Amino acid sequence: MATNSTFQLFSSATGVSGFFDSSPEPPLPPPPPPVEVLSSEVSLNVNCSVEPVNLENGLTLLKGRVSTKEVFGLPNSDLVPGVYEGGLKLWEGSLDLIRTLQSEARNGHLSFSGKRVLELGCGHGLPGIFAFLEGASAVHFQDFNAEVLRCLTIPNVNANLSEKSHRFASEDASSDTEGELRFFAGDWSQVHQCLPHAHKKEKDLSCSSGQSPCSGYDIVLMAETIYSISAQQNLYGLIKKCLSHPGGVVYMAAKKHYFGVGGGTRQFLSMVEKDGAMTASLVAEVADGSSNVREVWKLSI
Repeated sequence: MATNSTFQLFSSATGVSGFFDSSPEPPLPPPPPPVEVLSSEVSLNVNCSVEPVNLENGLTLLKGRVSTKEVFGLPNSDLVPGVYEGGLKLWEGSLDLIRTLQSEARNGHLSFSGKRVLELGCGHGLPGIFAFLEGASAVHFQDFNAEVLRCLTIPNVNANLSEKSHRFASEDASSDTEGELRFFAGDWSQVHQCLPHAHKKEKDLSCSSGQSPCSGYDIVLMAETIYSISAQQNLYGLIKKCLSHPGGVVYMAAKKHYFGVGGGTRQFLSMVEKDGAMTASLVAEVADGSSNVREVWKLSI
C-alpha cells in the first residue's frame, strides 16, 4: 500500500469547499429518468465563467463558475438531496484525484491511452477532462442533474479542450475524431440503462480469468460521491455494472468521514469488503489540517 501526503494545501482562492450540509437526509423524491445530454444541448442562457486551476507539473485546467440560484433557483447551498447533488461546486476530491492520476501515470501504474473512461458524479468533469487529454479513446461523464451537464460540464469540457487545442468529439460516430465525449444524466440506480458500455444487469466479477473478457469501462473515476449512505449501494452496484473484466479499475477520491451524513471511505470500503468482488488499496492520503482527512483509493477486481 503506497501513500502520498505531499499534496499542497488548498487555498480559499481556488473556490473549493470541503464540507457538506450536515442536515439529516430527507425522504427523496423520485429520480428523473436517465437520459443522454448531447453536447449541442449546452445552455446558452446561463453564464459560465472560467478561471484557471493550477496543478502539479505545469498542468493548468479551467474551472467553470455557475450560479446555483441561476440554474436551480436555489440558494448557494452545498446540495439538496434528490434535487441538486452539489454538481456546480468544485470539491477538493476532484483535485486530489487528478493529482493522484498524474502520479500513477508518471510512475507507470496507469495509462489512459486508448481506454474507455467513465466519470461518475462529474460536476466540472476535471478528472475526465484530464483522462481525455492523456489519450483516452472515450470519456463519458455522468451527473445526477442534466442541468449541471448543460450549464457547467459541457461548457467546461469545451473550454478546456479549446485551451489545449483539442477538437471536441463529433456526435457523428462515423466522423474522424480524436476521441468520444458523451454526457449522461440520471440516478445511479437507473443511469446504466443509457450508458453505452454498461451491462444492463450487475456483472459477476468473481468469474475466473479464463473466461472471455467482459465489455465495459476500463477506468471509472469518481470524487466526493460516497457522502450519502443511502446512495452507496446503488453507486457500488453501478460500478459493478460498468467495469470491464478483467483489468478494470476504479479511482475513488473521498473524505474518510463526512460528518453529519454518515458516509465516508471506511463505511464504503466495509461494504466493498463484505461483497468480496473487489479489492481496495490506498493510493494517496491528504491530511493538511484544514479539513477532514481525504483519501484516494484504487478498487480492482
